[in-house]
Amino acid sequence: MKNLNAPLQFQFQLANLFSVILFFGFGLCFGIILTFHLKNVSFNLQFTQLSIATDTNADDIVALPPPPPPMKVGLENYIHPTEVLHDLSDEELIWRASMVPKVKDYPFDRNPKVAFMFLTRGPVLLSPLWNMFFKGHDGLFTIYVHTSGFSFNWTEPQDSVFHGRRIPSKNVEWGKVSMVEAERRLLANALLDFSNQRFVLLSESCIPLFNFSIIYSYLINSNYTYVESYDLAGPVGKGRYNKKMHPTVKINEWRKGSQWFEMNRELAIEVISDNMYFPVFQEYCNGSCYADEHYLPTFVMLKSGKMNSNRTLTFVDWTKGGPHPSRYTRYDVTWEFLRKLRNDRSCEYNRRSNETCHL
Repeated sequence: MKNLNAPLQFQFQLANLFSVILFFGFGLCFGIILTFHLKNVSFNLQFTQLSIATDTNADDIVALPPPPPPMKVGLENYIHPTEVLHDLSDEELIWRASMVPKVKDYPFDRNPKVAFMFLTRGPVLLSPLWNMFFKGHDGLFTIYVHTSGFSFNWTEPQDSVFHGRRIPSKNVEWGKVSMVEAERRLLANALLDFSNQRFVLLSESCIPLFNFSIIYSYLINSNYTYVESYDLAGPVGKGRYNKKMHPTVKINEWRKGSQWFEMNRELAIEVISDNMYFPVFQEYCNGSCYADEHYLPTFVMLKSGKMNSNRTLTFVDWTKGGPHPSRYTRYDVTWEFLRKLRNDRSCEYNRRSNETCHL
């Protein structure tokens, strides 16, 4: 017996299958559309955030000052250093100052200058006098001041020629080899300026006996250096020689002289570059040896005797005896006294007789 309801059941099942397929297709399409929409929203959000960040960074960049132009290190900074303060050690300073150009022709206009080097215990007490002396002669001189002890923080007024001219200094003890170390430190700093041709050592109590033009011409045109050096027997001469210095320094080479010197650039370079004689003095010239009275006189005799005048340009009076030269007060310094210092004796200047011996 046939089932009359079979066609109806088949039609009902087919309708259900079609509904499921239609529902699945609708869900699939909805999911694809939703996914694409969410991706688009995420992309727009990221793009917006990036735009905001970019705008913010752009604002920040605009607010910052423009970067400084690159610093140019030209020849002027190398040959004429304007600042004397630096952080070089003595070894680094001497190495730098001992450099000598092989090319003798200078690639710049060079006015030879005199380096006035003051080795002081404190401020330059007579700076007003020196200010008058140097006035109007810019470009023909440079000043270097080495102070000691408590005066490391010493400063001069801005209108003084000594303002900003104190070199990096160390403590100095009278009669010790530290005196010579300070001299070499002054020379090395002055040698950094390639226009410095003559080098004069002074103290806070020195005064010029002539005007700047006379002293400048005397030094620049001189063919000789002025380091006092003589052979002296007795306890304050050869009696200070230490036998341990032999054979580097022999007893017959031992010399004595005033600490105050004047020299040219060639000799100054030799002095700071000396690693043969100076270490011997550092080690063995102590106590009553007084290295400042023997190192340079001995060294110059050994290295540059023919080009040295064997006299000092600084007047010093030792006639009263004792460990220090005569000291003059305001009552001693009269016109007559200054005239006497100017013309107290005759001497040689460039192999000719000359009445001006002290400056």
